[in-house]
Amino acid sequence: MNELATTYNPADVEDKWYAYWLEHDLFKSVPDAREPYTIVIPPPNVTGVLHMGHMLNNTIQDILVRRARMLGKNALWVPGTDHAAIATEAKVVAKLATEGIKKSDLTREEFLSHVWDWTNKHGGIILEQLKKLGASCDWSRTAFTMDDIRYKSVIRVFVDLYNKGLIYRGKRMVHWDPKAKTALSDIEVVYKEEHSKLYYLRYKVVGEDTYAIVATTRPETIMGDTAMCINPNDPKNQHLRGKRVIVPLVNREIPVIEDEYVDIEFGTGCLKVTPAHDPNDYMLGQKHGLESIDIFTDDAKISPEGGMYVGMDRFDVRKQIAEDLQAAGLIEKIEEYENKVGYSERNADTVVEPRLSDQWYLKMDEISKPALEAVDNDIVKFIPEKFKTTYDTWMNNVRDWCISRQLWWGHRVPAYYLPDGTYVVAETPEEALKLALEKNPELTAEDLRQDEDCLDTWFSSWLWPISLFNGILDPGNKEISYYYPTSDLVTGPDIIFFWVARMIVAGYEFVGKQPFNHVYFTGIVRDEIGRKMSKQLGNSPDPIELMKEYGADGVRMGMLLCAPAGNDIFFDKKLCEQGRNFCNKIWNSFRLIKGWDVDDALAQPESSKTAIRWFKAELEKAVAEINALFAKFRISEALIAAYRLFRDEFSSWYLEMVKPAYQKPIDRKTLDATTEYLDTLLRILHPFMPFITEELWQHLTERADGESIMYSTMPQAGGYDADIIGEMEVIKEIVNGVRSVRAAKNIPNKEPLKLNIVGEWHTAQEELLAKLCNLSEISNVKEKDASASAFLVGTVEFNVPLADSIDKDAELAKLRKDLDYYEGFLRSVQKKLSNERFVNGAPAAVVEAERKKEADALSKIEALKASISALS
Repeated sequence: MNELATTYNPADVEDKWYAYWLEHDLFKSVPDAREPYTIVIPPPNVTGVLHMGHMLNNTIQDILVRRARMLGKNALWVPGTDHAAIATEAKVVAKLATEGIKKSDLTREEFLSHVWDWTNKHGGIILEQLKKLGASCDWSRTAFTMDDIRYKSVIRVFVDLYNKGLIYRGKRMVHWDPKAKTALSDIEVVYKEEHSKLYYLRYKVVGEDTYAIVATTRPETIMGDTAMCINPNDPKNQHLRGKRVIVPLVNREIPVIEDEYVDIEFGTGCLKVTPAHDPNDYMLGQKHGLESIDIFTDDAKISPEGGMYVGMDRFDVRKQIAEDLQAAGLIEKIEEYENKVGYSERNADTVVEPRLSDQWYLKMDEISKPALEAVDNDIVKFIPEKFKTTYDTWMNNVRDWCISRQLWWGHRVPAYYLPDGTYVVAETPEEALKLALEKNPELTAEDLRQDEDCLDTWFSSWLWPISLFNGILDPGNKEISYYYPTSDLVTGPDIIFFWVARMIVAGYEFVGKQPFNHVYFTGIVRDEIGRKMSKQLGNSPDPIELMKEYGADGVRMGMLLCAPAGNDIFFDKKLCEQGRNFCNKIWNSFRLIKGWDVDDALAQPESSKTAIRWFKAELEKAVAEINALFAKFRISEALIAAYRLFRDEFSSWYLEMVKPAYQKPIDRKTLDATTEYLDTLLRILHPFMPFITEELWQHLTERADGESIMYSTMPQAGGYDADIIGEMEVIKEIVNGVRSVRAAKNIPNKEPLKLNIVGEWHTAQEELLAKLCNLSEISNVKEKDASASAFLVGTVEFNVPLADSIDKDAELAKLRKDLDYYEGFLRSVQKKLSNERFVNGAPAAVVEAERKKEADALSKIEALKASISALS
């Protein structure tokens, strides 16, 4: 092993050890006799590159899987990517457009060839970036939702559910993307607040010279109106009951119907009903048996069924029809209006159109029941638990799932149409032909036409924990039996319905068990002022650049310091700086210890014996705390506990207690104990900071090739000596008191001091106290020394005699000025800590920092008051 560098440079360490881990297959897992620990990665889109949300999610996964390895489990983290049908197709369409090629100019096969080329070139980028983070995935198992096993699994599931009567084809209202010309799921629609206009249109009442006024934001849809609706409880519109009205410009008579759905307070209380172009109107149309007139084409132009403005774009029609209505005297008034408008997530400039469409649906009611019970009964535990309420609400109101998309990239619907319009559903064209021949023996393969649509991307990812172990195609195989159910899932709450719930449904439907035991929900990554990080705002740092600046371990630690489970993360680059500084602290502590000369003949001082006994207790206490925090998935707090143990107790106190005098050797027993403690600390820190801990652990002693800290044993807690911890807390307070006197009086550390104890208090740790404070004498005295600087520890007064040359009045003035400052500072800190929103909403590390400020201020105030009292 080469000599350890003077300073820590992550670039010299990270690539080296990641290559070492890969070379020795240290991330690989195969079933054996050990307890399995399994995590499957939420598959990032092949279109994606690493962002801060990925950083947080995958850091947490890596911490959990590394810790599991060190606990002796057979730990497996399975990586993979999602084909992201809509997003990928949009990327390829845009790329082809730059080459002057339209999708419509290509055959399906030609277009898919372009998509595969793009996917093969770009699809693995994000996984390579995850390696920079230190992700310890078994890369030999890397999966893709469109690879052979996953593709065949999806098709088999479709056929199975169809044969069970759970999949059907029907016309329903969907979110329609007119640019991509496909249905969208709810999660693929982004709602934005927009400044619109509210048009008050005049519908003539048949047989009267009066008009019913309707308020709408969409006058372009009047060609699809098939009724007007009023609330039967609305007194102002009772005169319209049983009447008919004429649609303006269209001149079609439509009935006035009554339904309590209508909001009496909106507009005039009269509602135009357009069943083909509004989900609520569609519901009314179904309830009241109204005709649905679809006036739009696939690309949101007016269709011949509209009868007017045929071929014009919907927004051009909105302008034109408003002018025409005005000219005809059929607009009562126009008001400014704020409303939410849905946009396609993948085509950000495209307004989504509610549209009746023939789609494939999965009945969700019955198959969702086991999944609801699993979460309610904590078979699947949510962390934080608050998300159970969100889950229950959705699952208790679950609707049939629209699983088809009008795309070419994806798993093609395995339905095959016969010439007479009927269809068969089969896994392969050959099986489809067999089924078709049962209907008509004269048919040939050329007579069958496969459905053009693809399946919703979520219809492949809902099988992810099963299909990764080939549990659909080969049920009960060795791997699915060993690794399933998986242990933990780490994901965001924004996809609780679209992915988490559906995976639980699939687990019970196809394996008969839950897919995972715990779901850990991360929060949204926000900037330091609370805005969601996004490319548009320019407030999202590039994770790769962050890792170049602060090192992967520094960034991992920075992310975790501000990441309580389920709460939004207020990310600040200063936390990465804190992480990098902590790496430097670990590095320098290691070099300090390794730089000590040892004298085997040297007796072990009593102060070192005490220090070793004390730190053993602190270590065991911290290990118990960290274990308890991990059991509750309080990972951020576990990191803070490990951080404090190393920075405060080990580096700031223990090393000061045991380090030899300048250019003097250390005894063997103390060095061995210290080296053992360092080894233990590196193992505790490894899941959080894998690179630096591997580097230092390898330097700690000679290691065989292929050895790694990731397979060393995670320290386990035993009972700890609370008495020595309590005793040493008092010693630490005394030391801090003496150090405060030195700082206040500008007395150098090398100058010995005397310490007086007022009263009969004694300690068995005088040798250690003298070493830490550089004391020449410790004495018990009956009275205060008026010239001494005094401080209290509990009820015991200590004072440090100082030279008579001190200007008493000047010293008092300085002390009182300092007291005023710290009292003001304390008030400001306590005001912040008394704010419940701050305490409950800010990251744990930030709140803890404020509490430390409060404690430090109280300590300083107490010492200052004691000093003033002694001099007065």
